[in-house]
Amino acid sequence: MDSARHNDAKESAAAYQAAAALREVESGNREQARAEAKAAVKLAPNPDVRTMAALALARAGDTAGAEMLAAELDKAFPLATLVQRYWLPTIRAAVALGHNDPNLAIEALRVASTTELSLATNFTILMCPVYLRAEAYLMLHDGNRAAVEFQKFIDHRGLVVNSWGTLARLGLARAYAMQGDTAKARAAYQDFLTLWKGADPDIPILKEAKAEYAKLQ
Repeated sequence: MDSARHNDAKESAAAYQAAAALREVESGNREQARAEAKAAVKLAPNPDVRTMAALALARAGDTAGAEMLAAELDKAFPLATLVQRYWLPTIRAAVALGHNDPNLAIEALRVASTTELSLATNFTILMCPVYLRAEAYLMLHDGNRAAVEFQKFIDHRGLVVNSWGTLARLGLARAYAMQGDTAKARAAYQDFLTLWKGADPDIPILKEAKAEYAKLQ
């Protein structure tokens, strides 16, 4: 971001910042994610920035901010395939999850089923609809369906280059635990913890994973 700003590339800097907001929120740093998302939109409110920022805000609990950006995108890009069939359904699903309505989230994501494996931005934010659908199934305590969705990140690991690819292994562990398959759950937790063995120890999602894994011992 600093390099982009130094070279007067505000749009690139803002897109990097919006992508960072998504990483932060999925790691559990919700307050920082909200700040990064809002700063990115203020710096350069182009379509990529607004879509990623809206999703980050929704995941961080600012559903009103997310809905405002979604409405702007819907009005500005009524015929844009990725906006209408990928990003808006994903943002709406994230808002629904923020309101503890996983069934509405799953329904919203039906529209994205034909585009969810596409390259939606140039900033390596991939398979968002898949991840949120999996999260919705976890919220519904449906470990079987959640595992199917999280497994897609492993099956398509050549496509996945964002942090959700690693977090999907944690999701898979939670899905297996929900199914009562302790052996598979332990293995999935171990995969995640091995991948993040050099991570900062105070990351909220890492602390949660370690506590959950300890209970399986």
